Amino acid sequence: MTFDGEQRGDSRIQTLRIGGVTAEQNILLAPMAGVTDTAFRIVCREVGAKGFLYTEMVSAKGLCYGDRKSFELTRVTRPERPAAIQIFGADPLFIAKAVELLCESDADLIDINMGCPMPKITKNGEGSALMLDPARAAAVVRAAAGATKKPVTVKIRKGWDAARANAVEFAKAMEAAGAAMIAVHGRTREQMYGGRADWDVVARVKRAVGVPVVGNGDVFCAGDALRMLEQTGCDGVMIGRGARGNPWIFRGIAGAAARRPAPAERLAVMRRHLILAVAEKGEHTGVLEMRKHLAWYVKGMHGAAAIKNEIFRLTSSAELLCRIDQLGETL
Repeated sequence: MTFDGEQRGDSRIQTLRIGGVTAEQNILLAPMAGVTDTAFRIVCREVGAKGFLYTEMVSAKGLCYGDRKSFELTRVTRPERPAAIQIFGADPLFIAKAVELLCESDADLIDINMGCPMPKITKNGEGSALMLDPARAAAVVRAAAGATKKPVTVKIRKGWDAARANAVEFAKAMEAAGAAMIAVHGRTREQMYGGRADWDVVARVKRAVGVPVVGNGDVFCAGDALRMLEQTGCDGVMIGRGARGNPWIFRGIAGAAARRPAPAERLAVMRRHLILAVAEKGEHTGVLEMRKHLAWYVKGMHGAAAIKNEIFRLTSSAELLCRIDQLGETL
């Protein structure tokens, strides 16, 4: 069996049902802080993503305190659906109130972050630190599930460290508390984003629970996604860093495109992304955010390092659009 991404109609690419919500494909866009904003989600959808798309993670306390920026992160437009809002927090009362505030959102799912490894999150007992306290984590899920009719899902890691790799038992507890789906990143918190992701833990969680299980970690091409589905038996694959600068990865996995898009399409998508980012966040913030995306888009191009250095010196959308047009000469 080959995994070169050139299959058509691969049987492993299926619909994915979570609670009462169905996505056309079981390839999901992972929540990534500073990356999966509205502009990027729309771009992913427009170029072929047909699975669930996740927002950046949002503070439950921020929502409860009426923070404007937090609410902006939860905005989901209809073209993005089916979509999920990911929130983080460790206090069941704040989680329940935050979820209640999101009941009228157009989002289809509410996801609880139990995997973020960043110290500013874990020092408060949130993110992957919840894996050290399964009882509190279960209380968080119960509170969320009791506050909404939307399916509540969780994203976890292999564990805190090698000595406390408790993903299987933890997933069972989350299912019992009301989680409708469990996404598993195959690294411990101690690993952060280094080393290799352990796909075997995804397989073990899949065998242990009855709800859908989605695998995450080290999926950078169609072959990776198909191998994960084959090796773990998971119900879907969640794409994180592999989608940065490559929103076409989703249609590639589904077999809709065997190779990278033509240069004209690549340039058109960069322009479209920039226009969406500026429309959403304004000229200044949109340009600042878009520069890192363009740096990802040009990765692998001839002279990419010099191009990226130039991009980060540009300060207006007009300058960025001009530089994108100039890329056509090198593609």
